[in-house]
Order: sequence, then C-alpha cells, then structure tokens
Amino acid sequence: MAHAHESNTSRIWTVFIILSVVTIVEVALGIVKPEWSMVPVVGMKILNWIFIILTIVKAYYIAWAFMHLEGEKGSFRWSIVLPLVILIPYLAFILLVEGNYIHDVYSAGFVKWDF
Repeated sequence: MAHAHESNTSRIWTVFIILSVVTIVEVALGIVKPEWSMVPVVGMKILNWIFIILTIVKAYYIAWAFMHLEGEKGSFRWSIVLPLVILIPYLAFILLVEGNYIHDVYSAGFVKWDF
C-alpha cells in the first residue's frame, strides 16, 4: 500500500511540474513579449499562436493525467481529445476574427465608443 502512495505522489509532482513549466513559459512570454513574436502569421501574431498552442497542450495533458486517459484504448482517447483539439482552436479563431472586426468598426468611426 505504501508503494502505491509513493507512485501517486511522484505522479502528482510530475504533473504539477509539467503544468507549472508550461504556465511559467506562457507568463514569461506575456510579460517579455519578444520582438520576434510580434510578426503576424495567418492573421495573428506569433505570440498569440504560441499561447493558443500551449493552452491546448495544457488541456490535453490535464485530460491525459486527471481523466486517466493514458490507460484507455486509443479510439476512446481520441473520441474525447479530438473534439477539443479541433473546437478550441476554432473557437479561438472565431473570437479573434470577430473581435478584430468589431475593433475595426469602432476605430473607423462607424459607431461611437459609448461604453
């Protein structure tokens, strides 16, 4: 029984460290905002793409570790993960495109900033 507790403890620390490192990288990039990351690629800055990709990686790893997907069959894993991998970037794309459109409408003077 004690051996199982030790492996669970080391697993929890491993998950904590991996998620912490990814989060620290995100926060550091958000604070520093390197010059190379401000180049637009496919309508967004590279920094935005990095944030989206790291968020998807964290979501996948959280599902992998805390939903115990590593022990399941591949088809079941993909039935849970694939919709997330497709829908999260799609949602981010829609939000960024529509937000940019609304900002352009307000900036062009068609509608006044009244809030």
